[in-house]
Formats: sequence, C-alpha cells, structure tokens
Amino acid sequence: MSVNTRIREILSERIMIIDGAMGTMIQTYQLGEEQYRGERFKNISQLVKGNNDLLCITQPQVILDIHKEFLEAGADIIETNTFNAQSVSLEDYKMTDLVEEINYEAAKIARQAADEYTAKDPSKPRFVAGAVGPTNRTASLSPDVNNPGFRAITFEQLVAAYSEQMRALIKGGVDIILIETIFDTLNAKAALFAINTIKDETGSDIPVMISGTITDASGRTLSGQTPEAFWNSMSHGEILSIGLNCALGAKDMVPHIREISQVAWVYTTAYPNAGLPNEFGQYDESPEAMANVVEQFLKEGWVNVIGGCCGTTPAHIKAIAEKAKLYKPRQVPALAF
Repeated sequence: MSVNTRIREILSERIMIIDGAMGTMIQTYQLGEEQYRGERFKNISQLVKGNNDLLCITQPQVILDIHKEFLEAGADIIETNTFNAQSVSLEDYKMTDLVEEINYEAAKIARQAADEYTAKDPSKPRFVAGAVGPTNRTASLSPDVNNPGFRAITFEQLVAAYSEQMRALIKGGVDIILIETIFDTLNAKAALFAINTIKDETGSDIPVMISGTITDASGRTLSGQTPEAFWNSMSHGEILSIGLNCALGAKDMVPHIREISQVAWVYTTAYPNAGLPNEFGQYDESPEAMANVVEQFLKEGWVNVIGGCCGTTPAHIKAIAEKAKLYKPRQVPALAF
C-alpha cells in the first residue's frame, strides 16, 4: 500500500493531528548567534541568527527533540523545519547554495523521529510533511506603490525555487508536500506546478496538502481572495487537502474554515495560531482554551486534519488531540458535475 493510499485510509477513519509551531519551540531554546552558526559557519561574515532552517545543519539535535515532543503529544504528521528553505528566502542570509542540503537534512531528521514513533506503535503510523512556505516575495502584487506594474519575482523564478526545495525534501524521505501559509495564490500555483511537474517526471504519487492564510478581518488572503475563491483556484491541482493556517486564532478562523469545508471536495485542514499575538508579539491562549475553541471545528464536522501554528506548543497539540478523539472526521462530498 502506498503512503498516499494509507493516509487517505486513515483520514476516512479519524481526524489526524498535525504538529504545532516549530518557530515557537526554537525560541524556547534561546539560541544565540554562536549556536546558529555552529562550528561549520563560525567564521562567516553575515549574521544568521533567525535563520531557523539552518539549524537543521548546525543544531540537528534541537530540531529532532522538537519533532519528538510533538509526536509524544499525539501528532500524526510532523512538518520539516524548512519553511524558508528555498533560494528566494535564503538569499537574505547569502545561503542559497545550502538549499538542497538544508531540505535533505531536515527531511532526514523528521523521518528519523517519525519512524521511531511508528515503531513504538505501528497502529498509529507517523508521517512527515515537507514544509514549503510562501517565500518573502509576492508574484501578484507590487512592492512599489509608485509602480503597480512592478513585480519582485516571476512565476518561473518561483517554480525553479520551489522545484529545487521539493526535490531535496523528497530525496530526504518526506511522505507529503505541504504548501502552506499561502498569502498569494499565484505563488501557490507556482508551487503546485512545480510539484506536479516533479510527480509527472518521476511517476510519484506523493500527496500534496495546500494551506492558505487569511491575513485580517476582511476574510481574504493578501492577494484578495475569499476562502471559496482560493479553493476554486487550487481545486484543479490533484491535491489531498486544502485548508487554512496561521494569521488568525481559532475563534477568528471559524467562518473561513466553515466556508472551505462547504465547497471543497478534498480533505480539509485547519491549524490556527494560539489566539492573536499580544503587544509583545507573544501568544497567550492556553492549551485548554484553544482546544475548547477548536472543538467547534470538530463538532461541526468541518475538518479532517487539525493542529496548531504560531504560539502552539506540544501542550496545545496534546489538548487538541484529546478533543479530536471524541469526533468523527468530515465526510468529503462526492464530486458531481
């Protein structure tokens, strides 16, 4: 049985749990510039603190331990530490030459953790999602208010960057490609084109998950789409699931998850922040409070995969996982024309 088939089988039986915030957990280690550099990069000229993806090379044990904490909390799916690990974002740190290595090592670390926990309990297999972030550029909007026709990146450049990242993630052993925190649908289309091209070339059936982000109370992505419009733009892509993550807390995500659940003919996902950040950029919502809000998603039958984004710790994931056990997964509607 292929991994794709096995995941679909599980999703039809129960709600699956995706992990919480890698960045939040890394912050708890209070790593300094020296720790980010490690021995290998101790003499480079640029500052690298904040380049969390680099830790897959310089502090792999930290990343492994974080994965294990989320698995211990009940996560079925863990995400690789590769949110910004493509050439577009790594250009900020002058580390574009490390794209393949970072993604390959990140996949191996997550694979090790997932396999260890699957071996402990084969009845609860654990899966690795290769995390593919949106980059720090937008293909739909101009960053120059005086030149609305200007674009800082092209579709072709995004496809090339995503392809390089995804090939390395697959080589490292991921089970899923997760294109997440999408604020610009055109960026996501480039990522989807890249992975589908790779699948055609290799004959792979690796499942693809899509997760957008609603940026504010308008209920739209940064590039202006409602959840339903976002789904319509992605629905052609032979995807496993679609949903939303980040930006909003669970309470503010309610109408948007409901909207996607009503129109999508694939599995649906939700992994919100632990509330909205306070004036210090911290997230105050407790595991119990967040789980109680998320319970509405479960009770109403809106989701197949649930978890957490910014501010969520293993304690949040454990609380959410306990709630998920009480409810049946969303029934995917049949596609009819």
